[in-house]
Amino acid sequence: MLAAALACHRGARRPMPSGTHCQVLLLSLTFGTSMACGNVGLSTVPLDLAQLATTTTPLITLALSALLLGRRHHPLQFAAMGPLCLGAACSLAGELRTPPAGCGFLLAATCLRGLKSIQQSALLQEERLDAVTLLYATSLPSFCLLAGAALVLEAGVALSPAPTDSRLWACILLSCLLSVLYNLASFSLLALTSALTVHVLGNLTVVGNLVLSRLLFGSHLSTLSYVGIALTLTGMFLYHNCEFVASWAARWGVWRRSQPGKGL
Repeated sequence: MLAAALACHRGARRPMPSGTHCQVLLLSLTFGTSMACGNVGLSTVPLDLAQLATTTTPLITLALSALLLGRRHHPLQFAAMGPLCLGAACSLAGELRTPPAGCGFLLAATCLRGLKSIQQSALLQEERLDAVTLLYATSLPSFCLLAGAALVLEAGVALSPAPTDSRLWACILLSCLLSVLYNLASFSLLALTSALTVHVLGNLTVVGNLVLSRLLFGSHLSTLSYVGIALTLTGMFLYHNCEFVASWAARWGVWRRSQPGKGL
């Protein structure tokens, strides 16, 4: 967060209206809370199960946009959430080896992640903030919230001595730089598309990770993983081509076309 503040300090647009500033602070609170819940969940839940919970983010984002913003979506977009989320979940469930425990924090983090994306999309598209300004505005409040959460959650934990290896510090600095670039790219993508589209593409990374793991490291994939990959790709196609699928179904008399509402 500090690296983002330093990197975006020059390019940020200032000053910011008071109403927009309150929305930015609320976004920082959502982001900090989701990070805290996610880290608490990861302390008791294996990584593969945490990724399994993350695959439901598109469905939660779709539901939140309809409930909180009153956005209307094409019926086939709702239908696409089934194979999309189920497929990504099956892809990971095929590799799951550890029984679940402490999933409440992961569920809260997943819901807050969807809410965060909706807030970001509103600030970028409706308030007309650019990606650099939004990243700069949220970096310092988020750092303060996460630092406070670390002090509370890590109280009583013995601190390890500071590393002295220069290569380790170089990796840490590189990680900070990549994090800034990732957030800028994510904010820019949100400004051009939507919160739901970003999370739909996020489920595709599950498939990409499994395929790369198979190609690069020779990892064995179960039958359930292959079924999950097929379902995820089917859901992706249905989500991005709902008008095409609807016109094809209407031509065969199994779908009655209607005026689609404005989606997120």
